[in-house]
Formats: sequence, C-alpha cells, structure tokens
Amino acid sequence: MPLLAFVAIVFGAPLVVLLGGTFVRQGRITGENLAESLQGAYLTALIGSVKLSATVAVLGTILGTFLAQAVVTSRLREAVLTASGVLANFGGVPLAFAWIATLGNSGVVTRLLGLGEHGWSLYNFWGLTLVYLYFSVPLMVLVITPALDGLRPQWREAALNNGASAWQFWRYVGVPVLTPSLLGGVVLLFGSAFAAYATAAAMVGTTVPLVTLQIANALTGNVLIGHENVALALSLDMIVVAGLVMAVYLPLQRRSARWLR
Repeated sequence: MPLLAFVAIVFGAPLVVLLGGTFVRQGRITGENLAESLQGAYLTALIGSVKLSATVAVLGTILGTFLAQAVVTSRLREAVLTASGVLANFGGVPLAFAWIATLGNSGVVTRLLGLGEHGWSLYNFWGLTLVYLYFSVPLMVLVITPALDGLRPQWREAALNNGASAWQFWRYVGVPVLTPSLLGGVVLLFGSAFAAYATAAAMVGTTVPLVTLQIANALTGNVLIGHENVALALSLDMIVVAGLVMAVYLPLQRRSARWLR
C-alpha cells in the first residue's frame, strides 16, 4: 500500500494534470492542443526526435555489442564496465561543453586537424548523434554484457566439435540467443535518446528540431495566447511513444531472461 500510494502521488498526479491540461483550451474541453501538437513545426520536431533516437539506438547497439564482446573475457573487463557505468550517466550541459571544447567550431581537435576547412560541424544532426553515442554505447555495454556472459562455453564447443566455423556459431547459435537482448538494447537506447534534453539544448538550440526543445519553448511562453497547453500535448505524445517503447522492451526482456537461464 505505501508503494501504491507513492506511485499514485509521484506519477499519477502529474499524469492527471497533464491529461487535464492537454484537452483544455481557453476553458473549453477540446482536442485542439493534441491536434496542433501533431502538425507543422511540432510534428517536424517529433519526427526529428524519432529519427535521431532510432539512429542512435541502432549505432549504439552495434558499437556497444562489439565493444562488450571484445572485453568480456579480457583483463580490461572490470575497467571498461566501471567506465561504462560512469559514462552512461554523463550527460547534460557538461557533456555538451566537453564536446564543444573538443570538436566545436573552435575546439581543440577541430583546430588541430583543420576539420573546419573540410566542412565539419558539430551542430547538426550527425554531430548530435555522435554526442549521444558517447553515453549510449556505454549503456549498451552494461546491458549486453550479462547476455554475453550467458552464452555457455559448451555451446561453442559443441558447434566446433560438429565442424562449425566461428561465423556459423554466431549465425546459428550466438545471434539468435542474443536477439532478444539486442532488440531490448535498441529499445532502451531509443528511449534514452528520445528523452534527452539538456545536451541538445546547450549544444544545438533550434538547429536540430527535437520535441523536447519544442516543449521547453512552449513552457517558457514562446507560443500564442491560448496555446499554452500545447506543451502538455507534446508531453503526452512523448508518453505515448515511451509507452510503446516499454510495451516492446518488457516482453523482450522476459524472453531474454528465459533463454539465458
């Protein structure tokens, strides 16, 4: 009961306020706020967030899996896992400042290698993707390492004894067993990138359209009179996307746990 009461207060009350505000405009109950959140610049920002998050999720899953596999049986395992735990939680304005100082227009590496002369820019879609990968790859390492540990040595030995190559082992045994964990990692990285705000706000501003930045603009009053609750509608859009993410992730997580017992 205390847990249910805590959940009701912390999550339920804000959700009720959000739903109430989403469907109210100038004292009238209407769906205009929700409809507006799916049009024009707001829709562009929502699509931009989905594209960015999907790109980060796929690249982060691939890179994180290869990195985890490279160190899972090495002496660097504990060092990499410890560093991953720190870097996975390193974000916001400090992360943006670190990358701007390194690869911004006047960054140390940018000037050292003359990247600006070749059209390099950190303040666009791919620059933001690179920055998001900085915390997404370590997060994937933490997620996939237990699954890699669950690949029993006996399976590899049995495959080799039956004449299978390393490629065939991964094609017919390793990857199918890891698929639920890999897909779960994709979903988790998608959700993490989708909800990120401070790093993008400090680094790209309005250069890259993102739904979190549109919510911030709406909350600071950068909207027409009577359209204040559009921010709540955008938040509801994000909750729906997050709900779909969790609806995919939880069954995959349960299936992965069953495979790797």
